[in-house]
Amino acid sequence: MPFSAQPPASGERYALSASLDNARHLSSLLRAVHFQDHATCLATASGLRVTVEDAKCIQANAFIQAEIFQEFSVQEESVMFRISLSVLLDCLTIFGTSSLPGTSTALRMCYHGYGYPLMLFLEEGGVVTVCKINTQEPDELLDFDFCSTKVVNKIILQSEGLREAFAELDMTSEVLQITMSPDKPYFRLSTFGNAGSAHLDYPKDSDLMEAFHCTQTQTNRYKISLLKPSTKALALSCKVSIRTDAQGFLSLQYMIRNEDGQICFVEYYCCPDENIT
Repeated sequence: MPFSAQPPASGERYALSASLDNARHLSSLLRAVHFQDHATCLATASGLRVTVEDAKCIQANAFIQAEIFQEFSVQEESVMFRISLSVLLDCLTIFGTSSLPGTSTALRMCYHGYGYPLMLFLEEGGVVTVCKINTQEPDELLDFDFCSTKVVNKIILQSEGLREAFAELDMTSEVLQITMSPDKPYFRLSTFGNAGSAHLDYPKDSDLMEAFHCTQTQTNRYKISLLKPSTKALALSCKVSIRTDAQGFLSLQYMIRNEDGQICFVEYYCCPDENIT
């Protein structure tokens, strides 16, 4: 019987319980933000958000909406805990990363609350494995305060356009310079590596451009070492929204469609390189 059809054990009440018929939907999204060992999980009625940060300069969020799960129940207004993302991914892929055609790993995830481990029940081909992962006190997360009213420039691009850019630009450069402007060059990516300067321009009427909303010319530089982790999400995505605010903070929001056609989002926030004016 699929986990989603199984009733909870009598008398057991979990702060968070969720089930998925295919654990790969979750593991592939988590791999897209796995650039640090630990993550902070926040569950609300709308779904699960998994946040990873590094050096107070970059933050990645994977959003898995409640509708993606076959069952998703949160007993409190919000449930939050810190967990080893490496261990969680190892457990989710305990039966291997690629299943035989027609088979998948079913997942049931339960969390009693503060101080308790996160319990995973994984089933494939009639074999059930139970994993208990210790949870920790969550750290205070960075607030990039990136509300839509503060966005200065925004474009939506088909992901293949950005994938080609990362393939063509000189990644020996320490920074990626992004220019967004209502006038030419509209959207320009520049690097300054061992082979010299390289620029890649996208006209606003390009076939790859889905939306173009730029109100002022902005040129900002970002450390490539901070942006590289986001290429994992880029590889999975079909569209990417690129936004900047007045301070030059960057938001990269990747739209990812899973095997069942369901949509999830991974978002990266990155600080501009303050050493360069």
